[in-house]
Amino acid sequence: MHSIPTIKTILYTTALGSHTRPVFRYAISLARQYNAKIILLHVVEPLSSTARAVIETYMSVESAEQFEKDNLQQILTDIKDRLKKFCKEVMESSKTDVINVQEILVVAGDPTEEILHAAQQSNADLIVMGKSSGSVFGSTVMGSVARRVSRHAKIPVLIVPNH
Repeated sequence: MHSIPTIKTILYTTALGSHTRPVFRYAISLARQYNAKIILLHVVEPLSSTARAVIETYMSVESAEQFEKDNLQQILTDIKDRLKKFCKEVMESSKTDVINVQEILVVAGDPTEEILHAAQQSNADLIVMGKSSGSVFGSTVMGSVARRVSRHAKIPVLIVPNH
């Protein structure tokens, strides 16, 4: 006989836009129902080759690499502070009890790879993320990160429309 799955850890991924609040509310609701902890994750994508080329136009390659490294650390710190504020604001506006937000992670890299890695490292039972969408020939399509995460994840993924 199969047991009913339990949810103890929810990995909530965010792009920090205003459209992400409804998605976080789903994570909060599930955390409350299952008495689960939430891990917040934001992934900073690396500089594009074009941006890197522009920087290297004005600096040596070594100086550009150091500039990128120094600024990336500051960006990660700033985003972590924004996530703390975001979390507090959403909980206050939702008039909800304090939810166990165990950890706030801000990492640099490929979003799909980093989300899947964080899910595995944290032993998450569920990934909650927004469905960024675009239009292709007049039809709305799911965002590429959400599509890739849902295809490759080894755990359930809840994709919430972010309207």
